[in-house]
Amino acid sequence: MNVSFQLYSARNFTPWEPVLEHLSNLGYTQVEGFGAVYEDAPAFRALLAKHGLAMPSGHFFPFEQLLDDTGKVLDTAKTLGMERLFVPAVPPEQRSTDPDVWVSLGQKLENIGEKVRGAGLRFGWHNHDFEFVACSDGRLPMDIIMASAPSIEWEADIAWIVRGGQDPLLWIDRYAERITTAHVKDIAPQDECIDEDGWADVGYGVMDWQGLTAALRNIGVDLFVMEHDNPSDFERFASRSITSFQKL
Repeated sequence: MNVSFQLYSARNFTPWEPVLEHLSNLGYTQVEGFGAVYEDAPAFRALLAKHGLAMPSGHFFPFEQLLDDTGKVLDTAKTLGMERLFVPAVPPEQRSTDPDVWVSLGQKLENIGEKVRGAGLRFGWHNHDFEFVACSDGRLPMDIIMASAPSIEWEADIAWIVRGGQDPLLWIDRYAERITTAHVKDIAPQDECIDEDGWADVGYGVMDWQGLTAALRNIGVDLFVMEHDNPSDFERFASRSITSFQKL
């Protein structure tokens, strides 16, 4: 399977060169970018090449940079060799129970997607759990975003769907034609891994990744990104997770 690693998981364990070297030694060949690695894109691309790594996807936050400075974002993405760009969230102050807020966001994302695709790249949304908090009219922001931005892809963070109180298999089925990429993370058993915000290494939590991976592959997902939002030991997480996932 096409395995990548979200570098956000290693943000507290820099400098980046030993991080990339460790990932490469573990057998990773791809990573997913985020803002902290975009400051000097040519230099980071050289580091990736040195360690035999590619960056097929990346997160761009806040999304307004894609509206206000589209050219710079696209230059960064292309310099780093990306094919897929994802908006990973909106800040808490932009989250609302007003459905019109999400309609507006979706429309902006649709406009961004048109520009990104026009440059030969792909574009989509990456979820957390706040998209599954019902609006005042009972609809869920995730559904509103997808309806208001009918051309964008979805990088589904499966564990955040679960944290949002939802059955991920239902969402995988509902948006089978839109989900192209998936974040692979695990949720620790209750009252465990408190110092890691309740997240676990892949294969060491309660998520049924055997069944979930089968469902995602069945709808054509072709990029699986390992992630842990707050690991206490990056090397442990990276090693355990790729080993667990390769056994699926």
